[in-house]
Amino acid sequence: MLWNKKNSKNYADFEIDDAVLTVTEKDAAQIEWPINRRMLNVLWIFSVTILVVLFGRVFFLDVVKGKTYRDIAIQNSVRSLSLPAPRGIIYDHSGVPLVRNIPDISLVVIPADLPRDPAARTAIKEHLKQLFVWENDDWEKIFDALDVTLLVPIIIREHLTQEENLLFAVQEKTLTGLTLITSAEREYIDSTIFSPLLGYEGRIKQEELTAHPEYLPNDSIGKQGLEKSYESVLRGMRGGIDTEVTASGRSTRDLGIVPPRPGNDIILNIDAELQKKSYDVLQNMLQKQNLKSGALIAMDPRTGAVLALVSYPSFDNNLFSKGITTDQYSALINDPDKPLFNRAISGEYPPGSTFKPFVASAALTERTITESTTVLSTGSINIGSFVFHDWRVNGITDVRRALAVSSDIFFYAVGGGWGNVTGLGIDRIKKYADLFGFGSLTGIDIPSEAKGFIPDSAWKKNTLGERWYVGDDYHAAIGQGFVLSTPLQLVTALCSIANGGTLYAPQIVSAIRGSDSKTIPAQPSVIRKDFIDPYILQVVREGMRETVVDGTATQLNRDMPVEVAGKTGTAQYGGDNKTFGWFESFAPYDHPQIAMIVLAEGQDLEGYNAVPITKEIYQWYFSPDRQQ
Repeated sequence: MLWNKKNSKNYADFEIDDAVLTVTEKDAAQIEWPINRRMLNVLWIFSVTILVVLFGRVFFLDVVKGKTYRDIAIQNSVRSLSLPAPRGIIYDHSGVPLVRNIPDISLVVIPADLPRDPAARTAIKEHLKQLFVWENDDWEKIFDALDVTLLVPIIIREHLTQEENLLFAVQEKTLTGLTLITSAEREYIDSTIFSPLLGYEGRIKQEELTAHPEYLPNDSIGKQGLEKSYESVLRGMRGGIDTEVTASGRSTRDLGIVPPRPGNDIILNIDAELQKKSYDVLQNMLQKQNLKSGALIAMDPRTGAVLALVSYPSFDNNLFSKGITTDQYSALINDPDKPLFNRAISGEYPPGSTFKPFVASAALTERTITESTTVLSTGSINIGSFVFHDWRVNGITDVRRALAVSSDIFFYAVGGGWGNVTGLGIDRIKKYADLFGFGSLTGIDIPSEAKGFIPDSAWKKNTLGERWYVGDDYHAAIGQGFVLSTPLQLVTALCSIANGGTLYAPQIVSAIRGSDSKTIPAQPSVIRKDFIDPYILQVVREGMRETVVDGTATQLNRDMPVEVAGKTGTAQYGGDNKTFGWFESFAPYDHPQIAMIVLAEGQDLEGYNAVPITKEIYQWYFSPDRQQ
């Protein structure tokens, strides 16, 4: 615009002529917007950016990480307590329960619910010391080592009495972070009689948790016997309960329960009455003879079903299931009679003359003898400067008679050769021993089975640095020297003679029954069959029958409800004329229903204590009253 001055000295006297634009649009905008527009643009962009960032953060927290933070929030107000599943029940073959589950209450601590203040936690610990009587300070060590971020309940006291339960209920409000849980505890019926079979279950250890990460620290697990080998069957599936808690960890209400699913039941081939009778007879007979240990196994030779399995002395498996003390455990492991040792499946002993029927089968198969081959037993034979004795003068014996009178001279000849008999030698003895299952696991369905041992010449050379002598053949042929067998291997092999040539794997479990009552039977397991000619086995059975009729076990030929066949055996050990006394048998002779091995440790040279044990059991087992 142009200003014109008329005779006036003041700007007020200026007149504005007709407006004429002589400035730029930028100058005009500055006149109209005194604040710099660039600054406003920057402010606008900054505001939009802040909004985008805030929206993105909300989206990330609510959508992307929403579930995670919701879970954390729920954890701050909800506790999930595991509900252990009751283990399956174990029954004998006729449905008699051998174990039961009884309710058990445990005191647990949830570390995350404990006060964060160390002084407050110490006060709770001191309160617990006053509230309960503690046998040791193990619980205190656990308490002091707790990771306070953990939500998993940790047991610090098991098996609360009703009185202790009430005491805790009264004091619960002052014991922040502690609560009670209910589970099922194993109680074994006739525990010492069945413990070698059933084993026991107990609280899981850290090394077991490493092997079984699906378990929780408070879980129990099978430790021995059927409880261990059938753990996955008996265990069941745990449930859970969600509980709303306050900030201090106090429960306010239950939000939901998933009930646990009980484990499957197992039904055994074991005859509980036969098991009890066998244990009682074995115990009584050993004690009468001032003997302290032995074993007995009965099997059905038609299927391999284990009818009874006894190891004496035994132990009370309830000690372990209820929480064994240090003193109790020390007493068991330091007992010189070894009650925790399962002699029936883990004991390795020289089988003595009970090995002779298997050597006879080998010789007849290899045709180093026939059923009519005879050997004259005059009481001893000389090989160089060595004298090998028979236990008595047995005269002229063939294979049947040699089995009946247990002639060592005959089997020395069979094993290493003498007179007109070419010996088998250790390699062929081992070949047939292997076929009968010696020197290897039978596959019984409980753990801790031993293999036994059948030597050969290479083993002796490599182990002892000596060559194999004919005297070694002699000793092996009568079940001594380096030969070792478990009672289980002997009775399993015996079944194959009794049934005509089928070697079954011994089976304790007969069937598995689910929670839906559906039962799955176990099928007999054949290891091998037809490895010995049936006629040869018949010759051997006839020799074992003659053992009872006119041999070393004539006690079993009198006052018996059925005909029995068997073979005695003794194996000397130590320097005090002590032996392992054996008797293997089956009955009835014509159609065997049961085969049995009995071991008496520490008997005199001519004790044969195993024979009267067998007689008393067979008299009971085949009694007319029981057969009805």
